[in-house]
Amino acid sequence: MKRVLARMPIALDADIVSVRQCARRIAELLGFDRQAQTRIATAVSEIARNAYYHGGGGEIEFAVDAPAAPELFCIRVSDRGPGFSSSEAGQNDPVDLASSQGGGLTSARRLIDHFEVDSSSTGTTVRLAQRIARAAAAKLTPQVLDALGARLPGAHADPMVVLHEQNREIIDSLADLQERQAETARLNRELEETNRGVVALYSELEQKADQLRSVSDMKSRFVSNMSHEFRTPLNSILALARLLADGIDGPLNPEQARQVEYIRKAAQSLLEMVNDLLDLAKVEAGKLDVRPTRFGIGGLFASLRGSLRPLLVNPAVELTFDEPAELPEIYADEQKVAQILRNLISNALKFTERGHVCVGVRHEPWRERIVFTVEDSGIGIDATGLVTIFEEFSQIDGVLQHGGTGLGLPLSRRLAQLMGGDVRARSEPGAGSSFELFLPVRFGASEPARTGAADGPCLLVVDDEEAFRYVVRHIAQDAGFVVLEADDGEAGLAIAQERRPDVVILDLQMPRMDGYAMLHEWSRQAGDLPPVIVCTSQVLSLDQKRSLAAAHAIVPKHDISRDGLTALLHATVATPGERP
Repeated sequence: MKRVLARMPIALDADIVSVRQCARRIAELLGFDRQAQTRIATAVSEIARNAYYHGGGGEIEFAVDAPAAPELFCIRVSDRGPGFSSSEAGQNDPVDLASSQGGGLTSARRLIDHFEVDSSSTGTTVRLAQRIARAAAAKLTPQVLDALGARLPGAHADPMVVLHEQNREIIDSLADLQERQAETARLNRELEETNRGVVALYSELEQKADQLRSVSDMKSRFVSNMSHEFRTPLNSILALARLLADGIDGPLNPEQARQVEYIRKAAQSLLEMVNDLLDLAKVEAGKLDVRPTRFGIGGLFASLRGSLRPLLVNPAVELTFDEPAELPEIYADEQKVAQILRNLISNALKFTERGHVCVGVRHEPWRERIVFTVEDSGIGIDATGLVTIFEEFSQIDGVLQHGGTGLGLPLSRRLAQLMGGDVRARSEPGAGSSFELFLPVRFGASEPARTGAADGPCLLVVDDEEAFRYVVRHIAQDAGFVVLEADDGEAGLAIAQERRPDVVILDLQMPRMDGYAMLHEWSRQAGDLPPVIVCTSQVLSLDQKRSLAAAHAIVPKHDISRDGLTALLHATVATPGERP
């Protein structure tokens, strides 16, 4: 409710001084600081001067709008002038009003929080309002406001006193300005010093990065060269061991045969480690080539059964292959896929004392990928072990201890990633383990990442910022959406034309093809668009918003929340033709 504190006429020159002094005093009593008092008093005097010189005099009213949200100090100035024409008023734009009002309105508009002008042929009314600080507004009870009115200055103020106050305000403002300039200069010096430190640190980091790259290259070359050098004598040892075991130079007694077999097994284990090291070195150096071919799952499983038969030395463990019907052919490097599966299956056989090792496969058409599973009933792996098993030379302590280098799983993951896939593990101690090999059906195909329930509504996220896509993906998954992703407009356009999503979240600033171009091209080619939610960190101008008229909604990125985005997605899918 608005409570009037004072009304004063504007009929004389001296009244302009009086209303200024009154505005300043009220602002002081309402808890405004010195700068805010000066701004309010200056704005009031400018409007009062216009009312006197251009409107033939008038009246000013001071009031407080409280309780309200927020509480306001309100000033209304009315005159009896001829008003402005519609062309002069410029829809209440104070810049246009300056030509007819002497520029006072423009100056006052810049000094105050709220500013309105109403003009007609019978006069003009200007309304000013300044927000009152919450702490000060809490004290404005009706009794305080009544007492405040009694403390206001008289109808006419002494011009000399007001002049002295204005001079003091100017001096205070100049002193404050000098302090701010000194503080700015100090901050600039600190910023320059910080920049020099950052540049030096960046240069040092570049040097360290170069050193690390050099060390990594040297390590890869060393491992690669030494692996080749190790292979020759190891192959010789294996060949000689086979000759001795075959009795070429005469039969061996049982003790000699046992010793030769130990030599052969040790050389074979060392050769396997050397081969794994060489493959890892090639992967890290980027020299391991992928030679994709088309092959069927049946043939792959048949070759694995034959190569893994020598490892089935424990009759208490059953190895089974579960091959569903109607699986597509894979376009990948068959040798590397078999190598990964051999590593996973041999590990499962080593650490399973009794029970089963089951090898399965499934096709996920909505993600365009094949998933191989190797599940066992062995000793299992605890949570700490699951974190480290894909690290090089990592060994898991368990009930069963077997030889190994700790390179099989890291190499398997590297090979899978080289072919566009991955290897993941799930396990519990005593309950067995499950390893999954994810591979795209077609190696090298630019397949979008698609996650979520297969039968849910489809959401396409087009944004070059991976972290933002990650956030949206997890929120949308929890909301039951299937999620497609693209990191630029061209990829997003291709996915949208092929998959026809139910709703799209689109960024505007992207490489190659931005959001504006994608919307235009999509509309030109398809005509009928699904709902598009523009989500951007840009501050959009009016023209930019008009160019996005086809968008279902425009949401700033900093306003994204789990509940808000979930509600918006469900509302958009439920009522695609309605705008929020």
